[in-house]
Formats: sequence, structure tokens, C-alpha cells
Amino acid sequence: MVALLDRDASILSFNRRVLSLAVNPDYPLLERLRFLCIVSANLDEFFEVRMASQLEAMRDNGQKGAVTVKSFERVSAEAHALVEKQYHIFNYELMPTLAQHGIKLLSNNERDAAQKRWVAKYFESDVKPLLVPVALDPSHPFPKVANKSLHFIVELGGNDAFGRHNPIAIVRVPRLLPRLVVLPSKISNNQQCFVSLTSIIRAHLSDLFGGREIINYSQFRVTRHSDMALDEDDVSNLRTALRQELVHRAYGESVRLEVSHTCAGALADFLLAQFNLPIQALYRVQGPVNLGRLIQLPDLVKQFDDLKFTPFPPVWPKQLKVGESFFTKLKKEDVLIHQPFESFEAVIQFLHEAVHDPDVLAIHQTIYRTGSDARMLQLLQEAVRRGKEVLAVVELKARFDEEANINWAEALESVGAQVVYGVVGLKTHAKMLLVKRREDRVIKRYGHVSTGNYNPKTARLYTDVCMLTADNILTREMEHLFRHLTSQVPLPKMQKILVSPFNLQSALVRKINAAGLAASRGQPALVIAKMNALTDEVLVRAIMLAAQSGVDFDLIIRGACILPIDSNLSTAKIRVRSIVGRFLEHSRVFYFDVGGVQKMWLSSADWMNRNMMRRIEIAWPILDKSMQLRVIKENLKPYIDDTQDAWVLGVDGNYTPVKHAHSHVTINDDNQAIETKAPQLKSAQTQLMKLYKSQT
Repeated sequence: MVALLDRDASILSFNRRVLSLAVNPDYPLLERLRFLCIVSANLDEFFEVRMASQLEAMRDNGQKGAVTVKSFERVSAEAHALVEKQYHIFNYELMPTLAQHGIKLLSNNERDAAQKRWVAKYFESDVKPLLVPVALDPSHPFPKVANKSLHFIVELGGNDAFGRHNPIAIVRVPRLLPRLVVLPSKISNNQQCFVSLTSIIRAHLSDLFGGREIINYSQFRVTRHSDMALDEDDVSNLRTALRQELVHRAYGESVRLEVSHTCAGALADFLLAQFNLPIQALYRVQGPVNLGRLIQLPDLVKQFDDLKFTPFPPVWPKQLKVGESFFTKLKKEDVLIHQPFESFEAVIQFLHEAVHDPDVLAIHQTIYRTGSDARMLQLLQEAVRRGKEVLAVVELKARFDEEANINWAEALESVGAQVVYGVVGLKTHAKMLLVKRREDRVIKRYGHVSTGNYNPKTARLYTDVCMLTADNILTREMEHLFRHLTSQVPLPKMQKILVSPFNLQSALVRKINAAGLAASRGQPALVIAKMNALTDEVLVRAIMLAAQSGVDFDLIIRGACILPIDSNLSTAKIRVRSIVGRFLEHSRVFYFDVGGVQKMWLSSADWMNRNMMRRIEIAWPILDKSMQLRVIKENLKPYIDDTQDAWVLGVDGNYTPVKHAHSHVTINDDNQAIETKAPQLKSAQTQLMKLYKSQT
């Protein structure tokens, strides 16, 4: 049996691809810095979620699930190499080039006398009052250090005020203060100069310790395991239990320690002992600890628009007329919206019309990740005030969005909305909005289903596909699913919607197997799937088996992929590519051409075990041929033909940029698989931006 690829190593490989954008000369300089910072945020989540099992396997010198000591060593080495490359790019490529444009992040040694005076005054007035240095002794033990909070460790000479020798002190960097401070223009020498909060504190550490000698010091930051393990069967109120659990999340098991590269060995060893971490968990960084906080720098820089992406304003969906009633339009046809090229504002306007329409009786919505834009929350609250029945299925366990979703739930309940939290043991990840409207003495249903979240901010940054529909069968099945989520009654047999954990995985396996059977009979068999991750072993094994029967697979997998490319296959039946570009590829599209019959589904689910077995997910069919063709032209074909942003998975498990490589198989406008020649350099995302810009 062919061994599957390591999932954690694949996640790190994805982050190497993201990091490649930080050195992409075709990208504006400040956007390159932004991608560098995104890698830091991604790595934080990787360590918070994935690293505890790796450390456990190492400590037990055994195996934790699929994780072994050997895999820990490999993943740890790859993470160290990735971080080292990240800081090399920061120090030797991005910051020097930004300095050439007059954008500088000044260290204390680089600040002139006037700048040092300004920083000293800022320290005295804004920073020092919030610093509480703690000198360690029996009555001042090592403090509790919260997840990802930034501190200084200081080694002091001499004695304290009581004549005692307590050489170690800890200073917590206040989270309340901005991590980047803009120097006034009058002392910036016609440049845009910034100073980091940590460099301000570092320059004035001696002011905190009454003249004691500072022998050594270092920034440090500990990352803790943050994937909450809550036994839902053992709690009476999930919201209350989650609020209590959130307090403890900040103090979970330590998994990583970051220190300055100049940190003395004795101080590093002291910190490792405090956090019970092995030497492999120590990351020495040459620069700011936590580059992720520098993501605000591009937004602070003024008058350098050429160093940023040209803003791309989404267009109003081409199927909709501005001002036209959504209900009138949906009686005629379904509406497909391709974000971020088409505007998510149409979805908000659909909800707005439903809220203010006196004939609308009820609104049901799932809520997973919503962001800081409160308009949808306010619209649902207004719907309650207008006497409509509002049901919100709020997923409280959406990782790292728990507190925001709890706040949504409480805000909706406060005005009388009915709020439920899904099904015990499962996350509700399906994206659905259902409107019930009285028309001619009957209740007509209108629905919205999506591959992405109800988050207006990410709708401008992520590629997703959503559909507005009045299809009677589809909306009735949405109603069945909402009823299942509230009352947990069994789902009836569904004609259109596939639902996990009930039948989504098995349906996909059947379709893959059917393609294999067709191929074995000499019939055409092509599967194209676009998603965020492919880590479900059942589906991976089904793909491998079908490929041996002759099925062609074009898989567009943005992130983690455990499917190996089998070098024993006589022809390249499985092609895996990852698109990494300006927008985050987030849409899920499943296309099957089996014996000349084409079928397509859009979905909220990736092909991961958690999506198939531990979440409520949906996949819905696209039956209209013209709409199928549009999805192919916009969501599949450009990505298969992409020769600029695409990376291809090789037989060695590594990804290489496509650039001018030959694209083996594509599909023409008649939905037929054809051989292609090496295309010119082109980007799917750039093509789509040009396409939609031309329609304005």
C-alpha cells in the first residue's frame, strides 16, 4: 500500500508557498510584507492546533495517532527552516528595499538624537506607566504567561533594594499599546519612520530597575495548545461552558518558545525549563518576535499606493439589476455570485429586503465566522423587532471565533431571536440562509447557500461561490436541515442536498468509484475538484484506486494534501496543484464527467475527515447547464491552466512552481477533456479580475 503524505508537513509546505509571495517581484513591496506577516499568523495556528500531538509522541518516544518521533523530528526541522527563511527575507530583502523608498523601521541604534528624545518622552508618558517588572524570588514566582503574549526576560547584576541577589526579572509587554508607533514627520527627515513597541522598551529597560546593571535580556513569546477539548455530553449549557473554557485556553500546554537570536543560553534554558519544553521547541529569531504584528505597517504607510495592490472593487453580480427585487428575480432563475469578483453586498441586500418585506414571515441562518462587520447581526435583530420569526444556528465552537459567536448569540437572544448551537458533538459548518415569505396564501421559500462564510471582510479577500435560489426542492431540503439542527429529528431522504456526516462522504466515494468503473470500460472519466484541503483517507484511497482504473483527476488543493503522486502509474492520472495568489482560494467545487455525463456540486466542505464525519456540511448540485459552464470557465479551467500562481505536487511529495510547464489536461467549452500545449504565463486570479473589470 502506498504511504500517504504527512499532513503536518503538507501544512508547512503550504506556508512555504505563501512565503514565496514575499519574494515575488511581481507583487507590490508592501503586499509582500503583508504575506510575510500572514505566514506568521498561519504558523501560530499551526503550533496552537497541530504541535501538541507531535510533542507528545516525542516525549513518549512512541506514536500519537499518525504522529511518530520521526515525524516530529521532520516537522520540527521544517518549521525551523521556514522561520529562518522568513526572517532572512524580512532582514535582507524586504526591510532594506522599503528603506530605499524612505519607509524605515528604526532600531534604537538607527535613531538620531531628536528621534531618541521623542521616543524617550513617549516611553515616559505612554509606555512606562503600564509596565510592571517582576523580579523573581520565592514570593514572586515565575508569572503565568498567556498564549502568544510578549515578554522580556532580564538578567540583572547587583542586589535589590533589600540587599538580595535576585538576578531574573520578567516584564510583560502590554497588549493594549500599539506594536508600531509612527514618528512625527518633523523628525523623520522626509521619510516615513516607525519604531516598534519592543524597541522602545528595550532602549529603556534600565529605567525600570533603579540603576541595576542589565547583563542580558531577550524578548520571549510562548505559544500554547489552544484546541479546546470540551465534553459536550457533560455540560448543561454549551455557551456558559465555552465562556469558562476560553479563560483557560490562554494557559494551555506550551508548544513553542520564541526568543531573540541574541538570547543568552542560560536564559533560554531557564525559559525552556519553566515551560517544560525540549530544545527543539526553541525558536531563535533575528528580528521582532512575532512578525505577524507588523501586518499593520502597510496600512500605516501613506502616499505609497504604488507599493500596494491597486484596489479591486467587486462588481455588482451580473445576473442582478440594481434595485430589482430579489424575490422577483429568483422566481425566474437562480443567481450565482462569484466572490470577491462580484460583491457580497448583494447577499446583505437580499437579507435587507427580506427583513423589510412585510410578507416575509421567517428567516433562518447558520452563523460560523462573521467578522467584525455587524450589519447582518443588526438586520437579524431588526427582523425580530418587525415581528418575524428569526432562527440563528450559531456555531459556538468555530475555532478562535468562539467569543465573537457567543456575543452574536447573546445579542440575538436579547431581542428575542431563537438561537440554537447545532448538534452535540458536531460543528455546524454549512452556510445557509433561508427566507419564508407568504405569497398568494402559500409560503414560498428563498435560499442562499455558499462555499464561504457570512463575513463581509473576507468576502473581499477570499474566492467563494454562493447561490441564491427559489428552487422548491432545494429550499425545502434546507428547511429540513434547519429543523434537524433544532429538534434533531431524522432527516428525510434528500433529493438534492448532500449532508455530512450522513451521506456526503459515501456519495463522493460512489461517484469516484463510478468514474473508475467507466474508465475500466474504456469510457471517458474525469474528476476535477477544487478545495482547501484533502486529508480524508477514505476519499484519498478511493481516488488512488480509481486512478489505477484510468480516471483522470485534476485536483486544485490550496493547502494540506496527503494524496501521494504514484510514480508507478503509467500515465499521470492524478495531478495536484495549489494556487497561491492575491486572494485566498476558498471555494469548493466538485465536477464529475463519467461516461460523458457531467455533474457538478458546490460545497461548504473540504475533503477532510472532520468535514465528512464531525461537521454538518452541505453540497448542492448545479443542474443548469449554463451555470455549470460558468463555474467551469471561472472556477476550474483558469486554475488548471494557471502558469503563474500554480504549484504542482511531485512524486517526491514536494511542490514546484509551474511557470511554463505543460498543462496535461484541460476542458474545453463543450466540457470535454483535451490535451493542451504549454500556455503563456498567466494567472487565474488576474484573468478573473480583468474579466469582471471589463463588465463594469
